[in-house]
Amino acid sequence: MAETVRASHILLMYQGSMRSTASRSKAEAQAKIQELAGQIQAGGDFAELARTYSDCPSKAKGGDLGTFGRGQMVGAFETSAFGLPVGGTSGVVETDFGYHLIRRTG
Repeated sequence: MAETVRASHILLMYQGSMRSTASRSKAEAQAKIQELAGQIQAGGDFAELARTYSDCPSKAKGGDLGTFGRGQMVGAFETSAFGLPVGGTSGVVETDFGYHLIRRTG
């Protein structure tokens, strides 16, 4: 079992999510993240979509979060990232920060 993974993500925050400055509603964030998931499934460029839409500072690096170990991310995010094969992309993952799409890159 891997002790570390490398991953990128797209985060859409909403009003009331942790550390959020977003003005969109939870329903608007959920609809947009589903739309982005569809674009990725259709072959869209994950890094470019992260740069354009993500609310995380990692968007400047195409969503790249670098390498992290177990216990460094919130539960649902960690479970998804460690459960993906390298190159795999998650479905929508909800955490206290908002909605994520996660791609394991290493």
